[in-house]
Amino acid sequence: MSLEEKNFIRKSIFSMACLEGINDKMCVVLDSPAFIKNKLSQVLVTLIYFEYPLIWSSVFVDFLPHLSKGAVVIDMFSRLLNALDDELVSMDYPRTAEEVAVAGRVKDAMRNQCVPQIVRAWYDIVSMYRNTDPETCVTVLDCMRRYVSWIDIGLIVNDAFIPLLFELILVDGLSEQLRAAAAGCVLAVVSKRMDAHSKLSLLKSLQISRVFGLVSDDNDFDLVSAIAALITGYAVEVLECSKRVNTEDAKVISMELLDEVLPTVFYVMQNCEMDAAFSIVQFLSGYVATMKTHSSLQENQMLHISQILEVIRTQIRYDPMYRNNLDMLDMIGVEEESRMLEFRKDLFVLLRNVGRVAPEVTRIFIRNSLASAISSSSDKNAEEVEAALSLLYALGETMSDEAMRVGNGLLSELVTNLLSTRFPCHSNRLVALVYLETIARYMKFIQENVQYIPLVLAAFLDERGIHHPNIYVSRRASYLFMRIVKLLKSKLVPFIETILQSLQDVVARFTSMNLASREPAGSEDGAYVFEAIGLLIGMEDVSLEKQSDYLSSLLTPLCQQVEVTLMNARALNPDESSLQIANIQQIIVAINALSKGFSERLVTSSRPAIGHMFKQTLDVLLQILVVFPKVEPLRTKVLSFIHRMVDTLGASVFPYLPKALEQLLAESEPKEMVGFLLLLNQLICKFSTLVRDILEEVFPTIAGRVFSAIQRVVDSSVTEANTEEIRELQELQKTLYTFLHVIATHDLSSVFLSPRSRDYLTSIMQLLLHTSCHHKDIVTRKACVQIFIKLIKDWCAKSSGEEKVPGFKSFIIETFATNCCLYSVLDKSFEFGDANTLVLFGEIVLAQKVMYEKFGDDFLVHFVSKGFPSQQNLAEQYCQKLKGNDIKALRSYYQSLIEHLRVQQNGSLVFR
Repeated sequence: MSLEEKNFIRKSIFSMACLEGINDKMCVVLDSPAFIKNKLSQVLVTLIYFEYPLIWSSVFVDFLPHLSKGAVVIDMFSRLLNALDDELVSMDYPRTAEEVAVAGRVKDAMRNQCVPQIVRAWYDIVSMYRNTDPETCVTVLDCMRRYVSWIDIGLIVNDAFIPLLFELILVDGLSEQLRAAAAGCVLAVVSKRMDAHSKLSLLKSLQISRVFGLVSDDNDFDLVSAIAALITGYAVEVLECSKRVNTEDAKVISMELLDEVLPTVFYVMQNCEMDAAFSIVQFLSGYVATMKTHSSLQENQMLHISQILEVIRTQIRYDPMYRNNLDMLDMIGVEEESRMLEFRKDLFVLLRNVGRVAPEVTRIFIRNSLASAISSSSDKNAEEVEAALSLLYALGETMSDEAMRVGNGLLSELVTNLLSTRFPCHSNRLVALVYLETIARYMKFIQENVQYIPLVLAAFLDERGIHHPNIYVSRRASYLFMRIVKLLKSKLVPFIETILQSLQDVVARFTSMNLASREPAGSEDGAYVFEAIGLLIGMEDVSLEKQSDYLSSLLTPLCQQVEVTLMNARALNPDESSLQIANIQQIIVAINALSKGFSERLVTSSRPAIGHMFKQTLDVLLQILVVFPKVEPLRTKVLSFIHRMVDTLGASVFPYLPKALEQLLAESEPKEMVGFLLLLNQLICKFSTLVRDILEEVFPTIAGRVFSAIQRVVDSSVTEANTEEIRELQELQKTLYTFLHVIATHDLSSVFLSPRSRDYLTSIMQLLLHTSCHHKDIVTRKACVQIFIKLIKDWCAKSSGEEKVPGFKSFIIETFATNCCLYSVLDKSFEFGDANTLVLFGEIVLAQKVMYEKFGDDFLVHFVSKGFPSQQNLAEQYCQKLKGNDIKALRSYYQSLIEHLRVQQNGSLVFR
């Protein structure tokens, strides 16, 4: 564009903004909707971006005389300044380096040229229009608030402007919006960054206590919010000054100002809508941190601590309007509970900090909160009770196990009050849950004070716990009760009869023969109750006679139900069948949980009669695999029970394994095979070579199916195949590596050489080789290298006699050694900076040491000829290190050797 055209655009835009005519015609932009005027201001800002101050230096100065035209032009000028802040100056938005540089240029020019005149114009406009056009004053003050942070503070903090702002705030009868806007400007002044001592003088001069009375409920919401933001912002700045000033006098002044403002801050926190920019927790944490430096707290600080605790209690309280949502736990209730859980985290951290500064005050406050909740408890104040209990729970979290065990008078009083109280609002889900969680939190104290055990049992076994009408509460109570039984164990022996009597109805839901009338609940329901019962009756403190009676009364009806169902399985229609399957699932879960209380020593050595009962149960449950061979949930549950019986029955489970493994092998889906391999891993880890015969029997079938399944991953493209199927196959492959590793490291490598398994030996070796060289998971690669090390040790003798496995030695020397120990390490993807990779590298070096010990020069000559054929010096050093006894020195040298070879080949493995 020509200079004339640019000048015409500049003049036209400016004329629109200033209500001037263009070519003798008036432009009506300023009568347009707000979005048009905003767009005009953005156009002006774009011109300022490129042309101010070098080309168009007078834009602001030229605008000021037009402000006398009245509110329309004043409004446009404010829009221009606001747009300048939004589009360029404000750092609330991400800026490029160029934008930051331009913003600096514009601000410097404005400070030198026109900021004092603009501030004077703001003052004049507000003074002139305060009574006649408050809306224009609000616009101007909101604009001014944005600029305080970077203009000379002396232009605002003086004998003219500050009194005007406070007059606007304090005078009744003025527009509430105008008073709020003035408060916003004072907050901007308070928040201005400056030297701590200068800031402290400024804060003191403001006499902020003048506005404290305005946060009462009598005033308009916007005004109260603005004053609340001003007071809290002022308090934050005073606190910051107290940390940064370094003279004793300044510290005293800052603490005096803080003491003056804090009562109002506490009132604001509890009664006003808080500004989003203000963090209650951050401020209070900062204030509490200042107290840590004092050896003892003053009286006013103790008062502030009490007020902080009151703020915490107020803040953690749920809103009663969500009571029904939270009780039913509908979508709104779930969202509110999640929000409050997150919101409370920082408040409980603050509570811990307060507890460290003033432990006694904190405990007394929590005691009084609980006492108040107990005395005024009704259905209507469930939120207050929940908050008091939550504070008590949080107090328990701060106490060490030792402190809780020792306890003191106050702790004893708290626990007694907790256990002996029945709140009218106990039917409320949140109250019931936190009540039980709190009892569980203080169990270390109860462990040492057994006189409280009857009260604890009552709380968990009556309608406050397991028998609570709300299913979420009863489930959680069952879990917590199981944990309590684990903790108290033998101390509960005198109460076993009482406990079993109280749980009779829960147990009857599983042992009842009236299946048709029973709705199938979630298959895990009741598991914790049965686990708790198992822990109780499985103790050796219980006599054999009683133990047998208890266990028989539970196992017999459960097994009978399974047997009846299995007998009638063919006669069931599909609906009945699905119901029976769900019931059997529940029964297996219950028996599984029950068995956890019985140790292997008890059922195999001291009380084999108990073991016999579990064997009979296992026999019954294995029939499920015969009758329902293709029902995956049932197979999973039975498999889980077999795992359990391996741990419980020990070696006496062996007679049942052939039948179990045969039925489990009937299915060959990848997911099923993963579960099967995990069971074999458990058996091998527990019994080692004792399972050789079993393993030799099943290994060929496993190998055939697994290699067939893995081949499907290789043959299919991931884009075309079912990704869920691919994921399952990858999981199977991962489990296979673990399985092979467990076999090799438990002296069972001979299984690979059995007549029926030899057909798969080549496939296994190729898979292990490829994985040890190329698998993306370094830990899996390491496992495969370890398998090779173990196989070399097992299958290769030091003497050069007949080979145990023909061809294995040459495979290791010619293929494994060069591919895994050399080429895979030379590849740049092998990162020595990674910790897992270094562990793998250690195994690769160990493999070389083992190969040299077993194969001697046969290995060495071949390896050196492949690795560094023309580097005699390097070859000799390598041989020397390999023949030595220092494995660390060998590893260090081999790493430097590989790095040297990488540089020499420049990343291209020519010799490969």
